[in-house]
Amino acid sequence: MDTETLKLTGVLADPTRFSIYQYVVKSHRQVTVQEIAENFEIHPNVARLHLTKLEDVSLLNSCSEKTGRGGRPSRLYSISEQVVNLQFPPRDYQLLAEIAIDTLVSLGDEGQRALGEMGRRFGNEAARRAIENERVNLDASAETKLGHIERLIFAQGLNPELELIDDGTIKFRVHNCTFKETAQKMPDSICQMHQTFLRGMFETFFGDITLIEENSIMGGCKSCDYTIIKLPS
Repeated sequence: MDTETLKLTGVLADPTRFSIYQYVVKSHRQVTVQEIAENFEIHPNVARLHLTKLEDVSLLNSCSEKTGRGGRPSRLYSISEQVVNLQFPPRDYQLLAEIAIDTLVSLGDEGQRALGEMGRRFGNEAARRAIENERVNLDASAETKLGHIERLIFAQGLNPELELIDDGTIKFRVHNCTFKETAQKMPDSICQMHQTFLRGMFETFFGDITLIEENSIMGGCKSCDYTIIKLPS
């Protein structure tokens, strides 16, 4: 495990700090020390310490708030644009994956189908390992399973937002793309693979599903938005 990964996982190991990071992710805006202190019922100095540690590992950015009222300016914290990846080993395998994807795409329709299947199998396997490691009960409530999925998706380098609409419908949104550099070269192929990856992950927890894309970062939107419909047994 490399030093940077150790620092990152060490920072996120604190439950309060991880919850603060999730709060900032879901806020989609800048937050203040005072806001964090009030929401988590902690002293502002403690809130500032947590935010500083998150900034130290590039999970957050900060800037000074200029109010024009004099005095010491407060700081505003927001999500960093840096892609966070907690998978091991790190970047060498990303290069290998990009070469493999490029090779499959060059094979035409057959390669595209293989790429989609590869994404789905990767999603299945990532979910299967999470279920095994966390001893997930697949008979648990949908809310419980979504909690496991959220942690799994976060570990894949995505900033997720999930909402259970009813027993058969889930709204799902991600605010960054782990394949952004490669997707800019071949958006259709990468988006297809990413969708099958997500589908594989969700179907491992919920069984047969239909995944409907509504918005895409590569299409110029701020997030990738999906509706997931669980098919009747």
